[in-house]
Amino acid sequence: MIEVAEAGDVAVVRLSHGKVNALDLELLERITATFTELDTAGPDAVVFTGTGRSFSAGVDLWRILDGGAGYVRAFLPALNAAFLAVFTIGKPVVAAVNGHAVAGGAILAAACDERVMADGRGTFGVTELAVGVPFPPTALEILGHAYGDRAARRAVLSATTSGPAETLAAGLVDEVVAADILEATALARVRRAADTFRLTKHELQATVRERLAHRRPVYDPQVLDLWLRAVADGRIRRYMEAVTR
Repeated sequence: MIEVAEAGDVAVVRLSHGKVNALDLELLERITATFTELDTAGPDAVVFTGTGRSFSAGVDLWRILDGGAGYVRAFLPALNAAFLAVFTIGKPVVAAVNGHAVAGGAILAAACDERVMADGRGTFGVTELAVGVPFPPTALEILGHAYGDRAARRAVLSATTSGPAETLAAGLVDEVVAADILEATALARVRRAADTFRLTKHELQATVRERLAHRRPVYDPQVLDLWLRAVADGRIRRYMEAVTR
């Protein structure tokens, strides 16, 4: 589900969960546990990547449909926790985006400090509005922190994906490189970023934490309600049937 290897002073965290590293409850819990542990132990920095043709294709919506309301009630807090575990770790994190990073997968990449994407057929984008469900405030704050409010709004409201060149031009990744040097490039970047990092990162994220403390009690229940409605009224099922036809 998650593989962790050490490359000198860097932990390489690799998603290895099904064909596209779709985010289900179990994977989210493992992401949270892995990054929480790495925050206080192990190497000095992290490269976060995937396997196969995807970094992560986002939420496993079939599991959402199969699990129903009870699963959704457990899933959304786990989703927030995983996003925050990656975002708040006090060590440098570079995403090596090896393929598709869509919806929740794009949020995980945005939660990292830098993003390097492999050239090729991978796509990047945040598509929840196309599905018919809202982002939780945690995801929106992470996007705004990573890209600035204007670019984050454009990405969310367009609900589209783009290839590597367009993603780089939009400022959503920092570099596009050949797939065979992706991990080496990410390792070089994360080592370069490591000095005096924890306090600086904590200071830079202070506003995000303050806003979330006020916004989450207001919006998290509304987000949950709309996800439950999207399951009950068939909105998610219609989307999944349309994209898998």
